[in-house]
Amino acid sequence: MAIDLRAIRKNFGAVQAVRGVDLAIAPGEIVALLGPNGAGKTSTIDIVLGLSAPTSGQVTVYGMTPRKAIERGLVSAVLQTGGLLKDLTVTETVQYTASLFATANPVRDVLHRAGIAAIADRKVAQCSGGEQQRLRFAMALLPDPDLLILDEPTTGMDVEGRRAFWAAIRQDAARGRTVLFATHYLEEADAYADRIVLLRQGTVVADGTASEIKALAAGRTVRATLADAREADLLAIPGADSVEIRGDTVLIHASDSDAVARHLLTSTPARDLEVTARGIEDAFIALTGDDAEFGPPPGSPVGAGRPGPAGRSDR
Repeated sequence: MAIDLRAIRKNFGAVQAVRGVDLAIAPGEIVALLGPNGAGKTSTIDIVLGLSAPTSGQVTVYGMTPRKAIERGLVSAVLQTGGLLKDLTVTETVQYTASLFATANPVRDVLHRAGIAAIADRKVAQCSGGEQQRLRFAMALLPDPDLLILDEPTTGMDVEGRRAFWAAIRQDAARGRTVLFATHYLEEADAYADRIVLLRQGTVVADGTASEIKALAAGRTVRATLADAREADLLAIPGADSVEIRGDTVLIHASDSDAVARHLLTSTPARDLEVTARGIEDAFIALTGDDAEFGPPPGSPVGAGRPGPAGRSDR
């Protein structure tokens, strides 16, 4: 396993930040770690990076302690802040970082892969927040790590920058690099992760593909054009759970979308019907909100801590 967490707990005094997390990640996987603020994402990442020791439980990275894996150059991280000297240029920053490793990828190569070769001579202080994040990405690529850990990696990037960044990550994963990332951009997890792990109050509440996670948000949404609709009438439709009215457009969240659609088509003048599955945001709220119950529903195919498909072998 690239990462193997077993019954990990982390306490800060009376605060239980991580409560018995089990998580196995195979080489070559891209795994998104999601959860609301205070869910335990950062504490879990710190444990994987060896920046924090668990209160109890076992953690291994490529079969060794996190610190040993980092010493061998197997792990790199892109964090949100810190680590940059504002008076240096982009190239000088990467060159300085490269000097800290026994062996490192060529500076020109990592600048190109991070998409910042064009600003190589720019002072760090003159770089935007998104460009600084790309610079951190370039620095993380220097030791050619087997495992790349990203904490809110695209913060400050524009749409084009985010797309280019994830294209580079996908290329690396295709060559067998393992990626674990935490993000508040749910659409990034939906689009780019092989697996999504949802944390709530320090506990894994769901672990599966994006499709499996979204399936946990039961029901579908029926959208239609219906003038002068009344909320009470729509809620009275069999199978309707909740209703939104936006002018002449109605959105009915339904446990039985077929029944709702049939009623609208046969008993009302509704037109332009669309039936869609719930999205990743619906699943996130359903599983991590204040009124959510811990864990997926009984019989769900989504399990906790399961390993995905293997990529390249451990080195």
